[in-house]
Amino acid sequence: MSTKEVIIQANRSEKHYWLDIWSFRDLLVILAKRDIMVRYKQTIIGAAWGFVRPLFTLLGFAFIFTKLVGQNQPNSVPYPVLAFSGILIWTFFSNTFIQVSNSLITNTNLISKVYFPRIIMPLSSVFVVMVDFLMALILYSMLIFWFKIYPSWQIIFIPLILLHSFLLAFGIGLIFATLNIKYRDFGQLGPFLVQFGMFICPVALTHESLMNNQSALVAKIYNLNPVVGLIDAFRWSILPVNSPFPWDSVIPSLIITFILLIIAIAFFRKREDQFVDFI
Repeated sequence: MSTKEVIIQANRSEKHYWLDIWSFRDLLVILAKRDIMVRYKQTIIGAAWGFVRPLFTLLGFAFIFTKLVGQNQPNSVPYPVLAFSGILIWTFFSNTFIQVSNSLITNTNLISKVYFPRIIMPLSSVFVVMVDFLMALILYSMLIFWFKIYPSWQIIFIPLILLHSFLLAFGIGLIFATLNIKYRDFGQLGPFLVQFGMFICPVALTHESLMNNQSALVAKIYNLNPVVGLIDAFRWSILPVNSPFPWDSVIPSLIITFILLIIAIAFFRKREDQFVDFI
């Protein structure tokens, strides 16, 4: 077994920090595998929970909202297909946010014992979310074939939209993870925001139906919610609709995501050396 000597020096340049992440890539893989195994350890149905959670969310939405939205959606998209597309991307975003925000607290034993770039822990948490997303995507594929709906060429943009979703959730989650080390209230606040956010984002209903009869000012303010543009873009890519790309909501979402990510990384790096003091 080969070993590598790591020399820790004070006041090293920022470049060395990011090079260290590549040096510790094996640890990233190990943590990702551990998170996946722990998530489904001693469960009867294992990774099938990736089916169950979005399925029951869809059934709840269908029961509550079918009477409100009617049986026919724009471009003849059945409501279950429409709702599940929103559930897919929302679940990926919210689970990534929760995993990232809790990543430091669940690895306090590592933080206090060995050196490695701490940002590896939030990065590794996305892999378990990808497993859940792929399971839910299989269920979505079964659903659209049941309704004889087939995606268009726009589906090729899904990987880019998932990357956008990860970066947005990672930025917000990294701020929460940093604050959660000192103020454990943020660990309680995260799940509440996810639960609340599902009702203020176009998950169960379309952006158009929520903004129907609203003023232009209200619509512009609503578009400042970065998750709105994320869901709009995902629906545009995965549903066979002939609507234009939702630039009005996607551009603010991209700008806010970029700004949040820069702020989050800078905030994390500034507080990283103090984590051990508050564990």
